[in-house]
Amino acid sequence: MIQKAAIAIPMGDPAGIGPEITVKALNQQDVYEAGKPFVIGQTDILQKAVDATEVNLKINEIADPEEADYKFGQVDVINLNNVDTPSWKYGEVQAQCGWASYEYITKAVELAQDKKADVIATTPINKESLRQAEVPHIGHTEILADMTDINDPLTMFEVRNLRIFFLTRHLSLKGAIDQMTSERVHDYLKRCDNALKRIGVENRKMAVAGLNPHSGENGLFGMEEVDEITPGIEKAKQDGLDVEGPVPADSVFHQALQGKYDAVLSLYHDQGHIAAKMTDFERTISITNDLPFLRTSVDHGTAFDIAGEGIASSVSMEECIKLAAKYAPHFKSAVT
Repeated sequence: MIQKAAIAIPMGDPAGIGPEITVKALNQQDVYEAGKPFVIGQTDILQKAVDATEVNLKINEIADPEEADYKFGQVDVINLNNVDTPSWKYGEVQAQCGWASYEYITKAVELAQDKKADVIATTPINKESLRQAEVPHIGHTEILADMTDINDPLTMFEVRNLRIFFLTRHLSLKGAIDQMTSERVHDYLKRCDNALKRIGVENRKMAVAGLNPHSGENGLFGMEEVDEITPGIEKAKQDGLDVEGPVPADSVFHQALQGKYDAVLSLYHDQGHIAAKMTDFERTISITNDLPFLRTSVDHGTAFDIAGEGIASSVSMEECIKLAAKYAPHFKSAVT
């Protein structure tokens, strides 16, 4: 029998919806049936989230995950007490909230590195708040990369039966095209194959999305496929990887959703994001795979406009925690 994974949940920016979607998600019994979640945050702000959402949960302060009960109806919380609650406000960019969210993440990483957490499931943080706090990183991925000495973390989206990797992320389209070299395509396909292996996917079959209409039609609509993308795919095939492409982007994601491919390598940010979020916005979960530990994350922001109202949907957070629980045992055995 596979042991349930201990899941560290940093509660996110205290001024956003992170605390609310956390307590709402932890008010679902199937979340506890899947794994052993605990929260890193601040007790009084989580209590406000409990009151706002009207969930029937008791907050249990712990100093260490080993003290957690992991019992439905109760939220086990490591209280960092790093927000001055009298001066804190919902829905506003605040330096103290940026710094607090940063400390929740760093504490979660420390616990994962000490093998006290099997996986981290992250909630939304705010880039402007991080900047005001003078945190030297713009988001989760950069913080995790710095703390683990991983230069280029590999992002994967999963929604329903669709998995999407990204060759490039936060670049202009022109800048992204400049990064589409045969060497990068080849390297990423190897990394993607290994990432799928780490989460327990066997007999892995991948596809690479095309860049131009109809994947360029052999140079008729652009030479990127001919000059760089296809040569990168051929190199991966020579390494023994089962990969097809470039497959026109207007069909490859649908084909993967139907089960033809285990994953698609998207060439740029919006190509893969649109495909995933049009499939199911709330259930699109981000996975950072090539860290020393597994990390899952919701793929939405802090929603300052509705923070504190108790109306934010927790569907993404529930999926985030359950996906962490699903993959953590496979991932753990793969890296032991």
